Amino acid sequence: MPLALLALAIGAFGIGTTEFVIMGLLPEVADDFRVSIPTAGFLVTGYALGVMLGAPLMTVLGTKVSRKRMLMLLMGLFIVGNLLSALAPAFAVMLIGRVVASLAHGAFFGIGSVVAADLVAPDKKAGAIAMMFTGLTVANVVGVPLGTLVGQHAGWRVTFGIVAALGVIGLAGIARLVPDIAKPEGVHLRHELAAFKNVQVLLAMAMTVLGFGGVFAAITYVTPMMTHVAGFADGSVTWLLVLFGLGMVGGNLVGGRFADRALMPMLYVSLGSPAVVLALFTLTAHDKVLAAVTIALIGALGFASVPPLQKRVLDQAHGAPTLAAAVNIGAFNLGNALSAWLGGLVIAAGIGYTAPNWVGAALAAGALVLAFLSAALERRDGTPSAVVVGSAPAEQRTAAHL
Repeated sequence: MPLALLALAIGAFGIGTTEFVIMGLLPEVADDFRVSIPTAGFLVTGYALGVMLGAPLMTVLGTKVSRKRMLMLLMGLFIVGNLLSALAPAFAVMLIGRVVASLAHGAFFGIGSVVAADLVAPDKKAGAIAMMFTGLTVANVVGVPLGTLVGQHAGWRVTFGIVAALGVIGLAGIARLVPDIAKPEGVHLRHELAAFKNVQVLLAMAMTVLGFGGVFAAITYVTPMMTHVAGFADGSVTWLLVLFGLGMVGGNLVGGRFADRALMPMLYVSLGSPAVVLALFTLTAHDKVLAAVTIALIGALGFASVPPLQKRVLDQAHGAPTLAAAVNIGAFNLGNALSAWLGGLVIAAGIGYTAPNWVGAALAAGALVLAFLSAALERRDGTPSAVVVGSAPAEQRTAAHL
């Protein structure tokens, strides 16, 4: 794999750390600014909304800029946002900093996916995408726990200062290692927008929302589930989340490897397996050992769908995949928000702390149904199951069609 993928992975590591580390530092931030925990929670909500809005916005704004330069600009925005958070004199300023940093998130992963795929041979594209996303998964194993530990002992501002420094390293790596690959000729914004007329692109994004949402329906409420149902001590939740993160790392790499060999079968497995495991979690959540094993499996099976889903969007968007790839990153966050809301509804209804697992299983099963529907439509239309991103024929077909 090219060293350029390492630079992309470092940027992804920083982005993943800043997205999730705030969850472990909410009490410290709330105390410092003298706001309630629910109010401090807007730092999480604001970031998620910024990702969903920023993914298409920043990608559209970057259509006139080379992909390498746009990645550098996005890392610059990420650095500014985290510095603003670290130095914020008031809660409102920190919220602005979080939103500024979030604007880089979706576009970075969207454009980065296209760049990563262009760096390797056609039969290694999903593996390259997975390598970039490894930075995000490792952030959950290393960056978030360490960032939380530093924030609790040295102050949360130090954590965000360190994250900004990671952004500087990522920016330098991109500037030094990522080649300035030219965009396909004749592909403009209207071509990027035209990808959304393709029902296969929309189906892939719907799979992303439901499939990844299924995982986070359970993980969002894993703390009360493990402390109230499984009987873990509060301090054990951090290590359970590390298990979840380790599962994510392994699942991401396996998903990328097998998606290059058989994309749709990998999607069937990575969407169908979580539905089964999440349903079983309602039972295994009552036993400490089984619960810990299940959490690791949920991380592995859930994140195994990320490289094939992202590659599916790139393939189906043909010669103009950048905007679609970025919007699909927003779809992951939409799935997180949707599942957290639905999981909260069933808990509030008094069904119990394991009820979000059933919600997650239903969402993942819905994603599997969409995968079968997508394949059936493909067979009916006689279209190939995968189109090589950036290939000359695909670009010519797109330009001719439009």
